[in-house]
Amino acid sequence: MSAFRSPPTRLLVASADEELLDDLLRLLAAAGTEPEVATAGPALRRAHREAPLVLLGADVLTSAPVRGLPRRAGVVVVAPGELPAPVWAAAVEQGAERVAVLPADEGWLVSRVASALRRPVDRGRLVAVGGSCGGAGVSTLAAALALAAAPGSDGVLLVDTDGWGGGLDLLLGAERDEGLRWPELAGLRGRVAGDALMAALPEVAGVSVLAASRSAPGEVPAEALTAVVEAARAGGRPVVVDLPRTAGAEATAAVLAEADLAVLVVPARLLVEPAGAGRSVPWSAAQLVVRPVPGGLSTDEVADVVGRPVLGELGTDRSALPRGEQGRPPQVGARSPLGALSRRLLAELARVDGAAA
Repeated sequence: MSAFRSPPTRLLVASADEELLDDLLRLLAAAGTEPEVATAGPALRRAHREAPLVLLGADVLTSAPVRGLPRRAGVVVVAPGELPAPVWAAAVEQGAERVAVLPADEGWLVSRVASALRRPVDRGRLVAVGGSCGGAGVSTLAAALALAAAPGSDGVLLVDTDGWGGGLDLLLGAERDEGLRWPELAGLRGRVAGDALMAALPEVAGVSVLAASRSAPGEVPAEALTAVVEAARAGGRPVVVDLPRTAGAEATAAVLAEADLAVLVVPARLLVEPAGAGRSVPWSAAQLVVRPVPGGLSTDEVADVVGRPVLGELGTDRSALPRGEQGRPPQVGARSPLGALSRRLLAELARVDGAAA
């Protein structure tokens, strides 16, 4: 999945004032773009319809071709000085979001142009991983999923929601790495800058991890969790959230309500619980992964018991913890069963995305 759509059409500049036009072309060149210039005819109408931003010179506001254009969003009037009342009225008719007076508003105009040229970013996908009981290997699977999703991405965020646990950074071998943990971010609310967040966290193999602190354990606030997840997703980055049974009900519900894919790990016991039993109702739609146990059911038998298909089997990865203690993350290579399961789950995520499109 590409994080970007096709590049936008060029900006439109409509002005016959040579000095104003020279100033605008200079500013746009500084912003790294070359606009389409038109003041009349089909070229003006087409560019006005398609351009991500329209810059109308004050000199053309009262011209017949410009007055005949329909109102639209993303129109800025540019003037070399204060506008007389009739021209102000024409700017209002065009639905202009602002009148930029040069040179005083040059900084604002360059920023507005840069914003218009920024390619739209698809929201990053959100995967939630939980278990129907403790010790099911949920954290290992969450870490493996994040590592498998990292190649070709602009970074993946792995979020630990067990504020009382040992910390997912240990599993990645990053427990001694510098970076923020949950105690420093528990007060976050509302909008957060995704780039700054990712840069402030420990990072391993393209995965930035927000983990609990072993020295200052505490519950992960639902509002802070929502802010962190949204910050990464808004920048087009995939997010994997480890949701153990110890995670708060409010935090769990907040993540599952937005998840593109929920994965529930269930043990292959003879008395296997129905999907989501013992957990809150939102897990009822989760995809199932079976954790084999000695003398337990087969994957097919688990599917028969719960009445739902099973996407895969999570075997015991005895190397995960020792690798973490050695500063090495779980193996997700081509020959790794954990890597194969992770890629199968990511393929399911892509299939779900395709079906929803």
